[in-house]
Amino acid sequence: MDGVISTRDKKTRGSAARRGEAVTCGPVGIIYGGQGDLDYEFPFCRSGVRKFRRGEVIAGAGDAVDMFARVQRGMVSASTPLADGREFIVEIIPKGGLIGELEVLRKQSLSLEYRASSDCELHYFDGRLLRDLCANDPQFQVKILSKALARVSELELRIISNAGSSLRQRLARTLLRLSALYKVDALHSGDELIISQHDLAATLPASREKVNQCLRRLRESKVVDGTQGKIRILNRKALEAYAEGMESLA
Repeated sequence: MDGVISTRDKKTRGSAARRGEAVTCGPVGIIYGGQGDLDYEFPFCRSGVRKFRRGEVIAGAGDAVDMFARVQRGMVSASTPLADGREFIVEIIPKGGLIGELEVLRKQSLSLEYRASSDCELHYFDGRLLRDLCANDPQFQVKILSKALARVSELELRIISNAGSSLRQRLARTLLRLSALYKVDALHSGDELIISQHDLAATLPASREKVNQCLRRLRESKVVDGTQGKIRILNRKALEAYAEGMESLA
């Protein structure tokens, strides 16, 4: 965003150089209770389009926010550092997801770092227009806050669920959750996940060594397969059984 998300002339971790920019003004309508969805449709112009390569930093914690973004293509991770210096990926945002909308409404700085999990394209919107619309349209305000609340609730339930789970359960649940996110994009079936071992470990969170050991056992059981940077789900029922804490059905 200009001055906020993605317009970062200063150097950032991951060499977040900008790739291509097109300023557009293509207004689209929002349809309440119809085919339209808030994550895709807005009743005002987008102010810009930016593309990022996998691994590039889109915005950092502490950046001032006056615009917000919608993921038009690809996936974006939101992370924060842990006390021991490791990275914790709090959320992976798929196509259609929003970045920075709550910070815009609250006039706050970003609390997480956003990075391209894959090659992605983001569309940007003026934060002032969002604040004005929420102030003048209670129905729109309810919709956008409900979306945000659903994300927070999902994160809370996931943290509670993971607290008493084994690493194998957490890994299985994470792979299934990522599979569902990949299905949002019509280009992916959801059975092949493009994720590095570092990002997978940061999502759990757990050490790379322990995650690699767990993945090796899943490969040996022919539940998953894959090469560096990719994981392919071979036996979804067995993975679901692991996620529930049961023995594999393989």
